[in-house]
Formats: sequence, C-alpha cells, structure tokens
Amino acid sequence: MTLYLRLYWEFFKTGLFAIGGGMATLPFLKDIGATTGWFSQTDLMNMLAVSESTPGPVGINMATYVGYTVGGVPGAIVATIGEVTPSIIVILIVAAMLAKFRDSQYVANAFYGLRPASTGLIGAACAGVMLQVIAGITSASQEDSILMKFSWDGAISWRGIILALVLLVFTRYIKKTKDLHPIVFIGVSAVIGVVFHFAGV
Repeated sequence: MTLYLRLYWEFFKTGLFAIGGGMATLPFLKDIGATTGWFSQTDLMNMLAVSESTPGPVGINMATYVGYTVGGVPGAIVATIGEVTPSIIVILIVAAMLAKFRDSQYVANAFYGLRPASTGLIGAACAGVMLQVIAGITSASQEDSILMKFSWDGAISWRGIILALVLLVFTRYIKKTKDLHPIVFIGVSAVIGVVFHFAGV
C-alpha cells in the first residue's frame, strides 16, 4: 500500500506542476528517477522516443510504464490516475471560473507569468535530452557534479548528430519532404536506429 501511495503522490506532483505539455514533465520525471531509482535516465529517453512516436503524452506513458514495472497492473493504474488527477481538478476549477474572470487583469497576469515558466521547463527538458542523446551526459545527482557524469570515451554520438542534421535538412529545407507527416520521419529514424544497432555501427 505504501508503494501505491508513493506512486500516486510522485506522479500527482508531476501532473500538478508540469504546466505546458508533455515536454515540461521531463525535469520532474528525471527527478523521480533520481530520487526513487524506479527507472534510469536511459529508460526515460527511451520512453520519450516511444511517446513521440505513439499517441499519448510522455507524462502519462511514463506513469503507466513505471507503475507497471514497479507495482504491476495496479501500480500502472494508480500512477496513471495520479498523473491525470491534477489536470482534471484544474480543468474543473478553470471551467467554473473562466466565464466570471475571463476579462480579469489578475488572470491575464497569472498567464503572463505561467508562459515563461513553461518555456523554461521545456527548454531545460530539451537541453537535457540533447546532452543525454548527443553527448552521453546524464543528470547529475546531488552528490556528483555533471562533469563527473561525463565520459570522454566515446562521448559524442556522431550517429545522433548526423541523423539530427539530416532530419533538419529534410524537414526544413527540401520542398518535397518538409511537408510530410512527422510520423514518416519518426518511422524512418526508428528503422535507421535498428539497422545501426544490428550492423554494429
């Protein structure tokens, strides 16, 4: 029972403070992994890749995955409910008050403050993902500095850099491919990853 309560509480906090979408949940998810040991940073990066190529936000997907690995089907249900509970509460409160405070300057000021906070969380998440995937740097714990986590042996992932640059060119600069659906690029990237793995590249 203690495990289920902690699963609920940890993902409740993630859902409560992750304003701005799935990417904004990454700093909170990284903290859960570091403090509980339920999953590694590599697990988180893998789940991010899965979440971006399948329906569902990364926070809910991660809650279900972690809940299942730690506490089975009941754990998956409890963690997922914990993740979505804050959103349901906030939506009900906002829906009840929106009509009354639609033109309120206080509400406008609150959203003015939330947007930069959300942008900062998403920016931190993107920087963390790039450091993990491109340079192999994981989040430092409280005891270790980020430099201690860095290994110069095979530090830079040239495959990741090349793939990112190729995708950038095809999605931004080539007319025939830049209007293709993102799922096409996700699928091609997945195939390339599998080929690289089995080819030992």
